[in-house]
Amino acid sequence: MDAGSHVSLRSDRHHSCSDRGETGNTGQADFAYQPAKTLFSAAERSFLGVLDQAVGAENRVFGKVRVADIATIKRGLSNSARQGALNRIASKHFDFVVCRANDLSVLCAVELNDKSHTSQRVQARDELLANVCRAINLPLLAVPARQNYSSQELRAQFLEAIAPSTLEGPTRGDANRGEHAAMR
Repeated sequence: MDAGSHVSLRSDRHHSCSDRGETGNTGQADFAYQPAKTLFSAAERSFLGVLDQAVGAENRVFGKVRVADIATIKRGLSNSARQGALNRIASKHFDFVVCRANDLSVLCAVELNDKSHTSQRVQARDELLANVCRAINLPLLAVPARQNYSSQELRAQFLEAIAPSTLEGPTRGDANRGEHAAMR
C-alpha cells in the first residue's frame, strides 16, 4: 500500500444511504433495512459453543453458510437449467459448516433440527439440502435440538460423519481430510 492509500474499517452511522445517493425501491431517501437483533437464536448459540468444542482446534465452525457458497452448478447445462438449479439453492443456507482450520476446506455441513422440522415446507428444504450434500459428497450431520449437548457425543457423531465409508469408496471428505484422518 502506498503512503496515500488507506483502508477504513470504521462504521460511520452518521452517513445515511441518501448521503451516498442510494434510495429504497419507493424512491424515498430511507432504505428498507434495519439491523437484525442477533445472528443466531439462543438455541443455535448454545449449540455453536458445544460444536466448537466437539470439532476440536484443528477445525473451525462457520454459521449460516449459503449453499451456493459450498455447491456450484455443473457445467454443460442449458441456461434455464442452470438458472433453475441456482434458484433452488439461492436462498438456502446450512446452519453450520465445519472446515479444516489450516486450509478452510469444507469437511461437513451441520443442521440443527428443532421442532419446526416437522412441517412439510421445512422437510422439503431438508431433503433438498440432503440431496445437494449427496451430489457433492459432503457429509451432512443432522442434530436434533435439545436443551443440553454432550461435547463428547457430538464429537463422536462428527467423526463418524466425516469418516470414510468402506462401502462407498472415496468421497469428497476423503480428499479434503488429508492428515485429519491420520490424527484419529
